[in-house]
Parts: sequence; structure tokens; C-alpha cells
Amino acid sequence: MTESSDGTTASRRAELERLRDEAERQRRISHRRVAMWGSLDIVLGFPAAVLAAVSGATGLATADARVPAALLALISAGFAAGASFLRSDVRQVANKRSRSAWTAVEAEARLALADEVYRDPQRLHRALRHLFDGRQAAMAAYEGEAPNGNGGPRPDPAPAPVPAHPPAPVPGHAPEPGQAGDPGPAATSPAPDPDPSPSAAVS
Repeated sequence: MTESSDGTTASRRAELERLRDEAERQRRISHRRVAMWGSLDIVLGFPAAVLAAVSGATGLATADARVPAALLALISAGFAAGASFLRSDVRQVANKRSRSAWTAVEAEARLALADEVYRDPQRLHRALRHLFDGRQAAMAAYEGEAPNGNGGPRPDPAPAPVPAHPPAPVPGHAPEPGQAGDPGPAATSPAPDPDPSPSAAVS
């Protein structure tokens, strides 16, 4: 019985260690990719900006320098096209999200090992469930978006504003009953006749 219990505890601990090692490995990979895409973004973006400025200044300096200015502009456009095609800035941000997600999974796994949750089946079940949910979120973090614009729940659209004053009636158009501008039955009732004049009373 003791050997069986020790074997179960060892297998539980091995599962937590496997999740920890996987999270640590993925975090390091994402960290290297963040540095790589950040460097590539600088290598492609900075020369494109500098060459564009130099080509403009060269073309305006003298009419004989139009050909070199055109060549510099073409090179600058090539660098800009490469940066746009590779989307190094977008990939850098995506790998930053992935690195943060895997860091959280690694921290949870290390905490579970330090607390020795593998000795309690119920605590182990909760810890593993939480770790696997975090692992799934970390795997989807690369393609996801940041909260509120990055993968998070979108806020409900704001209700349409209610006008402070009813719209003015259109000339020649009778408002529908119940709409703004409708005088209602009280206002459409005929007004009482004015008092008869003295001449009318005598006649």
C-alpha cells in the first residue's frame, strides 16, 4: 500500500514538473523571438527612414543628383516593403504576450510544487486544472489580442444618445399620432366661439 501511494505521489509530482519545464522552455523561446523580431524591426525600419530622408535631400540639392536620389528611394522602399511583409513589430508584440502567459504558467507550477499539492488529490486536481487552462491560454496567446482590443471581452456598445429636444416638425408633413410634434386630441379639439358682439345680439 505504501509503495503504491509513493508511486502515485511520484507520478503526480512528475506531471507538475513536466508542466513547469514546458512552460520554462516556451518562455525562453518566446523571449528569444522577442529579441529577434525587435532587432529585425530596427534593422529594416531605421535604414528605410534614413535613406528616405537622404534621397529627398539629394534630389532637392541639385538636378544632377536625381539618379542617385532615385536609387536611394528604391532601396528605402525595399526596406519598408520588407518590414511591412514580415510584420516584425506585430510578431514582437505577439511573442511578448506569449512570454507573459508562459511565465504565469511556470510560476503557478513552481508554486504548486513548493506547496506539495501533489500529496492531496483534491488540491492536485484543482492545481492541474488551473495549470492546463493556463497552458491552453498561453498556446493561444500568440494569435490572440490584448484585453479590450487584445483578445479580452469586448464592451457593450454605448446606447444611442437621446435628443434633449424633440425634432421640429417638417412643414407640410403631419406627425404620426404619438410622435414628437403631435398636438394630441386635446390640442386638436375646436376652440370655443368668442363672445357675440353687441351688434349680433341686437339682430
